[in-house]
Amino acid sequence: MNRGNESTVPEFFLLGFSNLKKLQLLLFPIFFLAYIVILISNISIMTAITVTWSLHTPMYFFLFALSFSELCSTFVIIPKTLVNLLVEKKTISVIGCATQMFGGFGFGAINCFLLTVMAYDRYVAICHPLQYSAMMNRKVCIQLVTISCVTGFLISLTINSLVFSLPLCGPRTIGHFFCDVKPVLRLACGAIYLAEIVVVSLCAFVIVGTFTVIIISYTYILSAILKIHSVAGRCKTFSTCSSHLTVVVTHYGCASFVYLRPKSSSSLDEDTLISVGYLLLTPCLNPMIYSLRNKEVKFALKKLVLNSLCFFLKKVKGGHL
Repeated sequence: MNRGNESTVPEFFLLGFSNLKKLQLLLFPIFFLAYIVILISNISIMTAITVTWSLHTPMYFFLFALSFSELCSTFVIIPKTLVNLLVEKKTISVIGCATQMFGGFGFGAINCFLLTVMAYDRYVAICHPLQYSAMMNRKVCIQLVTISCVTGFLISLTINSLVFSLPLCGPRTIGHFFCDVKPVLRLACGAIYLAEIVVVSLCAFVIVGTFTVIIISYTYILSAILKIHSVAGRCKTFSTCSSHLTVVVTHYGCASFVYLRPKSSSSLDEDTLISVGYLLLTPCLNPMIYSLRNKEVKFALKKLVLNSLCFFLKKVKGGHL
């Protein structure tokens, strides 16, 4: 249906990596392999936490939730991207586009809230060790994860509703490889200044707000660590935070470039490349960082692999395979 320059369209066209046509065949195996790594690594972390009794603690409960959220965020976007890398006509329905935007931003926001919750968990463990069991009991942990999920999805739903209520004008082409907030918002016309302010404010609330809480938590943590007299004690205490800090730097660095850069200073190609890093890099790195820098997770993963291998060999030996 057309009304002047405004249009309600059944589908959008995705530019994707149209400026990198010679590399599109190379991009498919990169995306595919990265997706396989994301699936295997995050599922392995979740399985190891589930089957290892010693990992049934608040910190690993939050890590389980973070891995699950990472899986969901990539599942919303990467499969469709893989299909579009192989076809000439790269389209997505309005419903599919809204789903990608809702899931992509929603799970991204949940990741920010979960990382904040993990920082609070470390604060309580280091600054209030005697009260840790009471302050971070099972009920509190479930409530914190639930609040993170509900808040993330509510913010995403608000942005989704706002963006898709705007009149879309001109070509129905999205200058991206998936339906992210900024590329779709570029299609809107008319008086969208207020909508842009709301979107930027909500993005800033999620990214800057949660990062500020993390900084405050680590300020108290650092103060508590410096009061420990022995160097070995300081290093041991700080090592419990190193994995989380590394993930925070990676996640917030990419998220800030994607959602908080001024419109005038960003180009479509830059947004696309940074989004690839945000979409593929952080879900790949997070489980690796936690498994390589955390002895308990590393031991649980080794035990899981050995048990799986023994089970497989017994099945082969018994003639079941």
